[in-house]
Amino acid sequence: MSSKNLTPREIVSELDKYIIGQDEAKRAVAIALRNRWRRQNVSEELREEIAPKNIIMIGPTGVGKTEIARRLAKLDNSPFLKIEASKFTEVGYVGRDVESMIRDLVELSVNMAKSEEQKNVKTKAMEIAEERILDVLLPVKQKEEKPEEPSEEGVIELSHDEQIVSHNNTREKLRRLLRNGKLDERVIDLEVTESHGGPMIEIFSSAGVEDMGLNIKEMFGNMFPKKTKQRKAKVSEAVEILAEEEAQRLVDMDKVTRTAIERVEQSGIIFLDEVDKIVGGDSSHGPDVSREGVQRDLLPIVEGSTVNTRYGMVKTDHILFIAAGAFSFTKPSDLIPEMQGRFPIRVELDALSKEDFIRILTEPYNALVKQYKEMLATEDLEIIFKDNAIAEIADVAALVNERTENIGARRLYTVMETFLEEISFDAPDMNKKKVVIDAKYVREKLEDIAEDEDLSRYVL
Repeated sequence: MSSKNLTPREIVSELDKYIIGQDEAKRAVAIALRNRWRRQNVSEELREEIAPKNIIMIGPTGVGKTEIARRLAKLDNSPFLKIEASKFTEVGYVGRDVESMIRDLVELSVNMAKSEEQKNVKTKAMEIAEERILDVLLPVKQKEEKPEEPSEEGVIELSHDEQIVSHNNTREKLRRLLRNGKLDERVIDLEVTESHGGPMIEIFSSAGVEDMGLNIKEMFGNMFPKKTKQRKAKVSEAVEILAEEEAQRLVDMDKVTRTAIERVEQSGIIFLDEVDKIVGGDSSHGPDVSREGVQRDLLPIVEGSTVNTRYGMVKTDHILFIAAGAFSFTKPSDLIPEMQGRFPIRVELDALSKEDFIRILTEPYNALVKQYKEMLATEDLEIIFKDNAIAEIADVAALVNERTENIGARRLYTVMETFLEEISFDAPDMNKKKVVIDAKYVREKLEDIAEDEDLSRYVL
């Protein structure tokens, strides 16, 4: 089933494989993704009128806000950009302008489309690379031009035909050897195109270059002829180098650009993190220019406008914006009214409990326990985590989050890395190839750190 046709229930089911809990947020993004498919299936005149229902996720750090948005984009194969709203400043101040995120998203989309197109032409590129290798292994002899001698014309023509047949037979024998890998270790002289053409240029500017819509590197690259260089390489390596070079040539960049821009306009997702950091401060001192100004600059992009990029004009009307923030000292209603209206869906994510940590450690496809088991298995070391060990890890993580800064599930990484440090270091030299980790082991490694609040601030 195509990801484009997944029902909301199926989308949530896919997200459940990687993210524990947060059902309300999953349902909200699942509906938003399904609405895109619905919009594509309504009448054309109404299609342009249906705006995406942008979402604000409210919750502390490390509870899954970014992961939900990232997995959603991967599920739909959509161009996805995560950016901190606090990186932007109002136009006229030093910093990035808000339109730069659209340019970044287009750049990502072009790279995605180009990569897909290169895969489509891979077979053809390999065929051309193979011919180029054979040309190096068996150069084609140019027929010397001589005055025709009528009396011997027939004999010369026959001799030439025989040479062609002999050359072709040899070439086919080499082709078979090449395909069977019998020539992989042979070193040949290869002529390849240099990837860096033109002079090195550095431009120092706050934000002006982005507005130019010019690619300086490309501009100078086209002015100067592409250089080639000779290098020695094994045949196996040469095939890969030439196939990559030919794939670049076979890709239709006009088609790639059209596809990339269409994807951005119809299915792009921008995740605006730390949106609570651009909420104005104390109103008694008047509006904070650098914060409220950023909101006002963001507004046209979120509402729908046309942005100039080096690949052409891009409309932002149907890009899905997912904003996120802790909103510890502010609330979404502190955003300017116009901005609030552009984010009609608000979902609150739950803080993670010890029980959630236990599930995070074991249930997802990319669970931490599975990751460490697989990594240490590469050293022929089998790690067995007992249930009471996992409960102890979750307990320590929850305790440290409570005593110090609550960084959610990210705390599990620091806890796991700390008590497994000795095993990770000694793994290649260990004679014992099986280690059982229980609650006692975890407690011994972490007890002093967890109990000393000052120490845990620095270590965990």
